[in-house]
Amino acid sequence: MKRLLHLLLFLALVPSLLALFPRLQAERPGPVVLLLDAEAVREEAKTQGKSLLEALAAYRALGVNGVAFPERFVKDWVANGVLLYRQGRELQEEGLPARPGWFYLKGDPKLLALLERAYALPSEKLGPWLGFPVDVQGFPAFYDLKEIAAAKAQGFYVAVRPINQRLRRLDPELPLVPKEADAVVFAGLEALGYPYRLEEARALVRRPVALIEGTPQPGFQAFREAGVLRLFSLRYEWQLTLSPEEAADKYTLAARERGHQLLYLRPYPYPQETARLLARLKEGLRASHIPLGTPRPRDFAPSPLRYAAWVGVGAGLGLLALGLPVYGPWVAFLLLLLALGYAGSQAGALLAALVFPVLGFLGPRNGLWLWARSLGYALMGAVFLSALGSSPATVLGLAPFKGVSLTLLVPPLLVALSFLEKDFKEALARLYAHPLRLGEVALGGLALALLAFALLRRGNDAPLVPELELKLRSFLQDLMVRPRFKEVFGHALFPLALLLPWPRYLQNALLFLAGLGVASILNTFSHFHTPLLISLFRVLNGALLGLLLGLIGVILVRRLRTWWLG
Repeated sequence: MKRLLHLLLFLALVPSLLALFPRLQAERPGPVVLLLDAEAVREEAKTQGKSLLEALAAYRALGVNGVAFPERFVKDWVANGVLLYRQGRELQEEGLPARPGWFYLKGDPKLLALLERAYALPSEKLGPWLGFPVDVQGFPAFYDLKEIAAAKAQGFYVAVRPINQRLRRLDPELPLVPKEADAVVFAGLEALGYPYRLEEARALVRRPVALIEGTPQPGFQAFREAGVLRLFSLRYEWQLTLSPEEAADKYTLAARERGHQLLYLRPYPYPQETARLLARLKEGLRASHIPLGTPRPRDFAPSPLRYAAWVGVGAGLGLLALGLPVYGPWVAFLLLLLALGYAGSQAGALLAALVFPVLGFLGPRNGLWLWARSLGYALMGAVFLSALGSSPATVLGLAPFKGVSLTLLVPPLLVALSFLEKDFKEALARLYAHPLRLGEVALGGLALALLAFALLRRGNDAPLVPELELKLRSFLQDLMVRPRFKEVFGHALFPLALLLPWPRYLQNALLFLAGLGVASILNTFSHFHTPLLISLFRVLNGALLGLLLGLIGVILVRRLRTWWLG
């Protein structure tokens, strides 16, 4: 039966690999746009006595090829002198028949005509004044359309940032998305029209929309048909804590390893620092072979060959059922129910992530062959997981993988279960009667603490990421596609566990922790928004680096034992 299941495993592997080809084609890096925030540049231009377009032309010489126009507020037009703002009481004192509780605007006739139709509010004309019953200074008020047209004429990639506001009208005749716009980046924490007018807003937005890294915007899914571009930006407060070179490296990493196409930039307070940022960023993109240009939404049709991966996942589940010494079929059945009930359409991908990290531990402990076997099974599982889980929505990050925490928790527990003997009742009786040693308690506590630490600090924004690790991450990113430390740690434990004469219980403890590293391989591939080849290089780098460190550790432990024992 095991031979048959292995045959099915390898037969399913070939079509599953072929099913990944459309995703690989869609994930080719670049082109990217360096997208400058127009309002930030406008403030800088004022201090230099320049217009926005003059400042943009200077940035064009530094390699910037895009500009984003946030929608302006009424108060911005007032501050720039385009509109004059008065309260009704003030106009009354000047002899005009204004309403005392109203608020009035005067200025550019074209802008006033737009504002008169912009809001679901009563309004009145009082000579050159336009009045509203509420203070509209904080209301969105379109863009400087002449600036947008001029920027487009100069060859800039133009993005606009409309604001969702309850009282604004979504009228097709209003310039919420000017015709010159190449992309739409929703401002704030909501998509335009959310929650009740998404259909109206979708009719206005006929451009690709930007998915902002780390900023979920309710209602965004309604605009997927127009195409999605991934956008990366740094919070300005955080950017100011980084050197220009450090900030540039983060943007380069986002384009190279996470497939971002719009790199949203804000100038530093000093022009020299912004020039350093742009120089380093262009250098990093050039070294990564990522061109500047006009990005296109990354879409692909999942191959029907992906369904062959279900055969591989089923074979893996069968191998787990046969390989576990106790209750194997029941465990496999419960995993199947868990995946179907929890992950739904992603059940096959979740099953692959839960099963394949364990299969390598079910065979004989024949030295480093156990490590190679575990790595091989994990990479097979990664193929099946990627084939079943890859879709335009998951690759863009719109539909995150369900069960990320389970992929780090369940496989190590199944590895621990594999250590039980078939006569597990007698084994449990021996364990119960085993004299407790303080060292064993300490090792058990350390294992549990490491497992909890791995679960609590998963992700880049986890609360438990030491400063030293952040610096080491940055150093490794400059050298290679950075491996995940959980994987390096897990691979390093294999030589230490298998090439040194530990007592059985201690070897089991080390292999349990090694299982966490193998589980992290599938966890890496479950981040579908990371390009597939980047995940592969990350895993291979972690395996090689971890194995090397483990072999060095074996040499050091042997010498320490020789010295200690005389």
